[in-house]
Amino acid sequence: MRPIHLIGMLTLFVAGPAAAMTLTSADIAPGAAIPARQVYARCGGSNQSPQLSWRGAPPGTRSFAVTMIDLDVKPAQWSHWIVVDLPATVTSLPTGARSLPAPGRALASDFGDAAYGGPCPPRGSGVHHYQITVWALPTPRADLPPGGAAAVVSGRLSKAAIDHASLTGTVRG
Repeated sequence: MRPIHLIGMLTLFVAGPAAAMTLTSADIAPGAAIPARQVYARCGGSNQSPQLSWRGAPPGTRSFAVTMIDLDVKPAQWSHWIVVDLPATVTSLPTGARSLPAPGRALASDFGDAAYGGPCPPRGSGVHHYQITVWALPTPRADLPPGGAAAVVSGRLSKAAIDHASLTGTVRG
């Protein structure tokens, strides 16, 4: 908070701007290559979900959703991981998360599985950008369709979320 001095001895404290949400990962550095342990198995990786930590959720957050989307798949992007209904008390997920804090659940991604599916860009397709986003939601349950079409998921979450934070890693196809 910063003080505002008024006439005389009265000092009023005014809150500064709210801190924005942040998302960090012990496994993926922003803008850097995603390690092989997070890459899809058929592309030579271990297909382990990355460790994620977030902070700065705004008041009114009742749940979180997490998405991982390949921004370079045309025309509509590609969902690799969709997690919804994480309680507002959860602020991290471990590397290789096999289970989620209840009532959290994974939805089917564009791979068709309700689980993490790591990066696997087609050979020769250049650098792909994988955006991981944590979404702060004002409801305890996310209203998302069962199919994991990236554009639909992102659109719905961006309209519903009260805040979000992202980090992006890359993989060369």
